Formats: sequence, C-alpha cells, structure tokens
Amino acid sequence: MALKLEEYLRPDVIQTVKRLDLKARFIVEGFIAGLHSSPFHGFSVEFSEHRKYTPGDDIRMIDWGVYAKTDRYYIKKFEAETNLDGYLLVDCSGSMDYAGGGRMTKMDYAICLAAALGYLMISQQDSVGLFTFDEKVRTFLPPKTKRTHLTNILSTLARTKPAGKTHLAECIHDIASRIRKRGLIILLSDLLADPEDVLSALHHLKFRGHDLILFQVLDQSEMTFDFDGQVRFEEPETGEHLDTNPQAIRAAYLEELNAFMEQYRKECQNVRADFVAVHNGMTFDKALVEFLVQRQGR
Repeated sequence: MALKLEEYLRPDVIQTVKRLDLKARFIVEGFIAGLHSSPFHGFSVEFSEHRKYTPGDDIRMIDWGVYAKTDRYYIKKFEAETNLDGYLLVDCSGSMDYAGGGRMTKMDYAICLAAALGYLMISQQDSVGLFTFDEKVRTFLPPKTKRTHLTNILSTLARTKPAGKTHLAECIHDIASRIRKRGLIILLSDLLADPEDVLSALHHLKFRGHDLILFQVLDQSEMTFDFDGQVRFEEPETGEHLDTNPQAIRAAYLEELNAFMEQYRKECQNVRADFVAVHNGMTFDKALVEFLVQRQGR
C-alpha cells in the first residue's frame, strides 16, 4: 500500500528513505498537504508569496484568484518583502550521535529538519546558507537562492557525520563574525553546553541584528528519562560514565532538564529570539509549524 504524504512526517517512516533530497521533499510536501486540513489552513498560500490583507492596503493589490480558492483576502508580496538571507547552523558534535529505542539519531533528525527548512526557504526564493560545526566551523556555504545550491546543501548535510567535542559558544561567535548582512539564523543543536556561554554568544548574533530561531534537538529518552533497571550512562564526547538506577534520579534529572530549557526559553524571549524544543520521536510537522509561525512574524 502506498504511503500518504502525511506519513512521511513520522521520523520512523522518513528514516526508511535513503536519499536526503527525497526526505526533504516528502517532509515538506506532507507538511503542506497537512496544512490544508489543519487549523493553519491558508498558511501554505500566505507563506509562499502572499500576506493577509489589512485595512489600509490598496485593494487593487488583492489577489482575487487566491480569494476564489481560500475565501480570504491576500495581498501579493513585492519581491523586496519576500527575499531573505537564511542560515542553517547544524551542530555535528559527538553528543548529537545518540539515539534510543531504535529511533534516528539526534543528528539525523536535525539534518532532516534542516534539509526540509532549506527546501522550504528556497521554494520561497529566499537565500539559504549552511554552517556545520563541532569544536570549530567545519563547513560554510554562503547563502544563495538557486535550486542547484540546495543540492549542494543537501549533499553536504548527507556527508556530515557527528564527531568531536562541543565548542558551541566559540563556534557561534565565529559564525557571528562571518555573517555581514542581517538575516534569519536557524540553530539546530542539543545545546548541551554551558548555557551562560552559549547565551552570551547568541547575544552576539542578536547584537548584529539577526532574527534567531533555536531548535533544541534531543532524543526522546533525554526528554522523558524512561530508562529501566541498572544503566550505564556514558558522555559521548569525553567517555566519562556513570552507573546508576534511573528511577532513583529521574525526578531530579527532569527538574534539572526543565530548568535548563526554561533558562534558554526565558533568555530567548528577553532578546526576541525563538526557542523550540523538539525530540526525535516528534513528527516533523510540529517543528515546521513552529518555524512557519515564527517566519510569518518576520
């Protein structure tokens, strides 16, 4: 039986697709198909090349063809309103190489999400660039709008393997110094580093005028801590380990995790950045809706 497009929003299904370009297309097409039957109906039109009519707009600019299809008033955007420089910042450090319960790794989930975001943005004639990093910046592809550039981005992501330690703050500072023009920065990372240092680096990006969306990508088990029996936990970047009973520390762990995430959420709110927590058991449409809502606000 052929799969419906919406099925490809599930990480376990998209994991069976080998080619990253197909993964990106299936995720985006499934997402757009789902929008038509969701509370976000109309965003698929508005997101592409229109915005809602607001009082004071010239009624001569209403797109009556779109009105006939949606029963809503939309204004055709000018080219200057649509063009944007977007940058995908993908953490490829060793801690991203984790997966529990047969799920795709955090890295694979982040790559699929980055690929889908790149596909979406280039479809809107936005320019998209790419940084990958661990201890230092490993790859930089300057933003372009061409479809062939998307192929370069996807092939780079497909070849990227997680390794090395996380020097997240240092890499963000480096990236901030390289980007000359204001744009939209999309960071995909588990953020497992000193939050004070990372938040200071994010302030560097905001100081330069960039819009910023943080996707914290975790494994589902890191969010729920649903381990049983005696377990050895190993730090992937240092090899340090801890033997413990998860039930004995679960409450304290979840309290620390929630405080950690709340620190990012509050600080991002203070600097008008956006913080989105996702995990590798979550369907991709939830993350994409968050992106789309934030993108519409910009």
